[in-house]
Amino acid sequence: MLRLLFLLLILVAGIALGPMLAGHQGSVLIQTDNYDIKMSVTGLAILIAILFIALFCLEWVLRRVFHTSSRTKGWFIGRKSTRARKQTRAAMLKLTEGDFNQVEKLLTRNADHAEQPVVNYLLAAEAAQQNGDTKRINDYLTRAAELADTDQLPVDITRVRIQLAQGEYHAARHGVDQLLNDAPRHPEVLRLAQQAYLKTGGYASLLEIIPSIEKAKLYDEDTLETLRLDAYIGLMNQAISEGGSEGLKQWWKDQPRKVRNNRTLQVELASHFIDCDDNEQAQKIILDGLKHQYDEKLVLLIQKLHTGNPEPLEKELRMQIKEHGATPLLNSTLGRLLIQHGEWQQANQALKQAIEQQPNAKDFALLADTFDKLNHPQEAAQMRRQGLALTVK
Repeated sequence: MLRLLFLLLILVAGIALGPMLAGHQGSVLIQTDNYDIKMSVTGLAILIAILFIALFCLEWVLRRVFHTSSRTKGWFIGRKSTRARKQTRAAMLKLTEGDFNQVEKLLTRNADHAEQPVVNYLLAAEAAQQNGDTKRINDYLTRAAELADTDQLPVDITRVRIQLAQGEYHAARHGVDQLLNDAPRHPEVLRLAQQAYLKTGGYASLLEIIPSIEKAKLYDEDTLETLRLDAYIGLMNQAISEGGSEGLKQWWKDQPRKVRNNRTLQVELASHFIDCDDNEQAQKIILDGLKHQYDEKLVLLIQKLHTGNPEPLEKELRMQIKEHGATPLLNSTLGRLLIQHGEWQQANQALKQAIEQQPNAKDFALLADTFDKLNHPQEAAQMRRQGLALTVK
């Protein structure tokens, strides 16, 4: 701009001085309706120069004024941003202290000027949930959704997490169903889906996402197996609730071979049949399981059975003793089974062997009962004293 002004002055000077040096300046006539203005060419040039200088000065003043206004506005905005950063840091410290009232207040002051305003509003919503204020939760989530524009995933995840914390399980389940459509492999979405499905009985849906949970490496193998077992137990309970023992039987029949060959599930299934008072079906599950592989949990379930056909169980227990040796568990279980059907002499022998291998207060009591039935009161009293001493010890 200064260069332009300098060139303009040189041009005007040339126009003004040229005619003066030549001795004839010439004249300029400007006519209007009411006025006639006559001046020399030099005077016109000087007038034009003065006009340009005035316009330049005006432009410089206006630019300075507006620049100062912009700097003032920027100063105020920067001051709010700095304050928002300080308040966000203070809120994080209060969060570690568990002071959710202060967390909420600090995060929402100047939240629009924070570095990540969406994060401030989402954290404020979770703090409001801890404070039990549903209205403010909705207000913060609404504002976060407005600021998030097209990236609504963090807002939706926070909303579902708050719904689960408030016990709104069915609303949370609806939310996670939508989230799984948008982000089926997102770790936090999978965690929230797992919680929502467990809370609402969506065990079939839980089984569907367990492979994704496994790929995301959210849990170790033991935890995954427990989660899988919880889902199947839930389905067993639902089958019983809807159709009783027959419903459970049909559900098990519809499962793939891999599921039906699972030893842990066989134990749970037999236990559920016992709870349904379907001892015959429970006995069938136990016998089928033991024929394929020895399992102590299946043997323990035999002690809970009340079946009218004990011969297959006795035969299987003797077979297991022959194959795996006369363990305390097998002898004790055989003795208890024989007691249920009044075979006192054989029960007496089996329980004696179990006690010799591993003394057990319950076995002492049962052995005393067999001595009573065999008319040996002294031996019975002695067994009870030994059982009592073992219990006290």
